[in-house]
Amino acid sequence: MIDRATVDKIMEATDIVDVVGEFVNLRKAGVNYKGLCPFHDDKTPSFMVSPARQICKCFACGEGGNAVNFLMKHEQITYPEALRWLAKKYNIEIQERELTDDEKREQSERESMFVVNEWACQYFHEILKNDMDGIAIGKQYFRSRGIRDDIIEKFQLGFALSKRDAMCNEAKRKGYKEEFLVKTGLAIQNERGIYDRFAGRAMFPWLNVSGKVVAFGGRKLDAATKGVQQKYVNSPDSEIYHKDRELYGIYQAKKAIVKEDCVYMVEGYTDVIAMHQCGLENVVANSGTALSNHQIRLLHRFTQNIVLLYDGDEAGIHAAMRGTDMLLAEGMNIKVLLLPDGDDPDSFSKKHTAEEFKTYIEQHQTDFIQFKTDLLLKGVTDPQKRSEAVSSILKSVSVIPDKLKRDTYLSDCSHRFNVNEQALVTTVNTYIQRDKEEKEKERERGGAGADEGQHEELIVPIGLHTAQEQTTEVERLLIQNIIRHADEIIYEGVETDDGQLINLNVAQYVDYDLGADGLEFSNPLFNRILQEAVEHSGDAGFKADLYFMQHPDPQVSQLAASLGIDRHQLSRSFQVNATGSSLRQRIEHLILDFRMDIVSQHLKELQLKMKEIGSDMSKLKDIMDDYKQTQELRNALARQRGSDVIV
Repeated sequence: MIDRATVDKIMEATDIVDVVGEFVNLRKAGVNYKGLCPFHDDKTPSFMVSPARQICKCFACGEGGNAVNFLMKHEQITYPEALRWLAKKYNIEIQERELTDDEKREQSERESMFVVNEWACQYFHEILKNDMDGIAIGKQYFRSRGIRDDIIEKFQLGFALSKRDAMCNEAKRKGYKEEFLVKTGLAIQNERGIYDRFAGRAMFPWLNVSGKVVAFGGRKLDAATKGVQQKYVNSPDSEIYHKDRELYGIYQAKKAIVKEDCVYMVEGYTDVIAMHQCGLENVVANSGTALSNHQIRLLHRFTQNIVLLYDGDEAGIHAAMRGTDMLLAEGMNIKVLLLPDGDDPDSFSKKHTAEEFKTYIEQHQTDFIQFKTDLLLKGVTDPQKRSEAVSSILKSVSVIPDKLKRDTYLSDCSHRFNVNEQALVTTVNTYIQRDKEEKEKERERGGAGADEGQHEELIVPIGLHTAQEQTTEVERLLIQNIIRHADEIIYEGVETDDGQLINLNVAQYVDYDLGADGLEFSNPLFNRILQEAVEHSGDAGFKADLYFMQHPDPQVSQLAASLGIDRHQLSRSFQVNATGSSLRQRIEHLILDFRMDIVSQHLKELQLKMKEIGSDMSKLKDIMDDYKQTQELRNALARQRGSDVIV
């Protein structure tokens, strides 16, 4: 783990304008900068960057935070990886805390596997470029496929020598352990010893979204594939690689996917590589496996628009049909394009420029309803088969989470099939209800399906001194003032029980006032922020807003950036400070509002209880006494609120 001192050093060196500027074209706007938001389809610049506060925010989609938050979201990397990215950029040596024995063992194994894979990737690549067999056999294969040298470099393509232990022997000579050669799947071990899994194959490294080598695909060369069905061998699942969670080409494609707000899904490695060479870079492959929810959600982070781009044979049609409902259920917008017979993305891209390919896609892609209609209803006259086909299409419509989009598709289906729209609505509602019942049964059984799909929103009643399940606007405003002003003194010369005179800042006063009655925020993160603000109040030079915006926990820093910035602050060259009596009155009023919210909610609960009990006076008496006392408390709070004047 990276220690706090190193984190502070990284954050002090980081310039958010410099970091964001690597991914977004920024222009000066007063004392700040603005550009097109990289997280949604931004037509006019709504993404603002504040060098003074070292934070950014999009005022259209709401994304923002400090430099670490930005990198985590944009590059889809973890918090430590974002810190290491910044450390590398600003030439800061990482100092990490001592890990526990279990943490060391777990981290050591994972890191060792990544290190071995990275070495293997370079090894196969160097064989391809510099070894006589690599050049004569491996490079000749890629050349025969029309793959240029710059694309070979971009995808770090390689070649594994035919000798069955060539890679293993070289790895051991370099000091890498057999244990990790086997765990990564680079080698296979049996009673006869250890040998290379990929001997004699063209090598395609798999990079995850952050650029780490997690696996390999190896293809038998053309001369060796005669009569052999399994042309490709892939790394087995391991601690660092799960085939249902990775997509080939995602690292090389992610920036283009965001820029184009669209991703092309193809079947194989060479399809991805050929399209990159053609000039279309927003493309990934699932390499013949069925799409998983993990893969779809990974893509959804970058775009919600996907084009399934397959060849027009039976296998291509099957591949296009296979993941349609899963994509729809995750809120993706799907288009389908089956290329002309005899063509796949690899061969088609070799015949056309990027612009020609794009134009062809735009002119020939169809939405999923048209695709399924053409596929299932073309030439069908039998009423029973027609009914089954329409039902299949409506089943797909039923999984779409957006009601407005569902209604639009149903209206479209009504016109296409010449069927009454209300009949279609009824059918879709039946499917939706049936799906809910199945998920409910799955939850009751505790099965895997309990975590998939949409979840019903539960409304949980609260007591007078218990936390609410949903954060209120008053809580949000109160924690916003703590983040911005926690260190500012609002009471001077307060006498304690032992006669001492002390000053109270915002954090200390809020903590004391709420704590006196055992009250707390409904959001645990808010409680944690308040506690940390109190703990650090006495630290020399403590500034709450900077502390929380540069917090090592990305949840805290992102919340702080979100609540610590507003359009007024970013669009004006001056800042109005809320200090002294005006700030004190604001905090006092917000605390009263917070108490009033809790009391009002408790009154509602008591009213519901009285309705449930009915005329049973033995049970009603205690509740009515509680109701009367709570009403008196509410009236007292109302009078107190009314006497406050907010400046």
